[in-house]
Amino acid sequence: MRSAQVTAPDWTAVQVETVAHLQALIRINTVNPPGNELAAARYLVEQFTAAGIASQLFEPTPGRGAVVARIRGSGAARPVIIMGHLDVVGVEPAGWSVDPFGGVVQDGYLLGRGAIDDKGMVTANLMTMLLLQRHVVNAGGALSRDVVFVANADEEAGGEWGMGWLLAQHPELLDAEVALNEGGRTRIVAGKALYVAVQNTEKVPHVVTVTAKGPGGHAAIPLEGNAIARLGRALAVVGAHREPLTLTPTTRAFFGALARAWPVADEAAAMADVASDDAARAAKGDALLARIPVFNAVLRAGVSPVLLSGGIRSNVIPTEATATLNIRTLPGQSLDDVVARLVAAVGDPLVSFAVTERGDDAPASDFRAPMFEALREATLLLDPDMVVVPYLSTGATDSARLRQLGMQAFGVLPFPMTQDDEDRMHGNDERVPLASLAFGTRLIYEAIARVAGS
Repeated sequence: MRSAQVTAPDWTAVQVETVAHLQALIRINTVNPPGNELAAARYLVEQFTAAGIASQLFEPTPGRGAVVARIRGSGAARPVIIMGHLDVVGVEPAGWSVDPFGGVVQDGYLLGRGAIDDKGMVTANLMTMLLLQRHVVNAGGALSRDVVFVANADEEAGGEWGMGWLLAQHPELLDAEVALNEGGRTRIVAGKALYVAVQNTEKVPHVVTVTAKGPGGHAAIPLEGNAIARLGRALAVVGAHREPLTLTPTTRAFFGALARAWPVADEAAAMADVASDDAARAAKGDALLARIPVFNAVLRAGVSPVLLSGGIRSNVIPTEATATLNIRTLPGQSLDDVVARLVAAVGDPLVSFAVTERGDDAPASDFRAPMFEALREATLLLDPDMVVVPYLSTGATDSARLRQLGMQAFGVLPFPMTQDDEDRMHGNDERVPLASLAFGTRLIYEAIARVAGS
């Protein structure tokens, strides 16, 4: 069988084409709710049809859209899935410097809702399919396995009309050995593209409701034990609470590898301490890393107050006030244990904690697997100085559903970005650097060419 990569793409031309596709997808408003991904799904099907790639368009419910496309391999190995989602979160137009659905190119960036999450990834996956068709299949080469493209609806709202629907209605289309999705990070640190973090596991999201009770009455007569004031005191405790350090094999490997490349000496030493088997050293390293939010979040369960409710009128003291907590547990960690620690910390019998939504855990994927190695090889081809590390993501992705079925699923955000650029995800002026878009597209292509090669 011939090699998977028969001819080499013209990467300058590929960059121009990639930008055009991402602009087109951004200009299709798919804010969820309501989603309306169908128009974006039709755009993708048009590209696949023009390229001679078999694809299927699905409409799980009116206006929602999903696409599954497939390039056939020899069947020597089971399929690989490359996936992303078409829906995006909402925008506050007043906070944007450009039209959030304009796909504007400005100062070396492409701006628009979904540029990072997740239309950028969908575009990189689309280009990977087009390039495999042009430079392998049409050039007379062969793949050892099918490459399956999946673009889903509804990921931002839990996936009922997206991955959940596809798995329930068309599981045969998702029968694969391995999947590559969003979920990791490619980070620029101190002006240098430093590392690619490949997600092989993720935190489990839950919703917990906190309820404070107290005496009610006319607001003209202040009452001790006011439920809103009681809730405020409880939330102050919750906000100051820190869950215990909990290390997983992924976080140990993540910090151990980063320690050898990190440019800030005291932070690098703290990473090495956390990765060690010595509890005292780990606690010492945690004391420093816990001050950095993105690192603190992978070292322990996270608790974030997100919603408040209480009262009916401005002159009535309510008897009850509530708050909603978003709690993210580590894989295998008990939500009930986290809640018990919060109850003990608050220490008020008139404040109760109730689990409203309980997330589903999923096993970690093996970061020694061929997909991880393919991503490492592809990264080093593009930049030999970068480090590739496994990563426990704090956000939830569709990969969890696949891991629950026994599939090896990995996640990348393949575009090198600073923390500032990454923080624009779900925020104002979401953007991707044009050079990073080109890097990420080639990274996905090179990795899949290796995994699906002969």
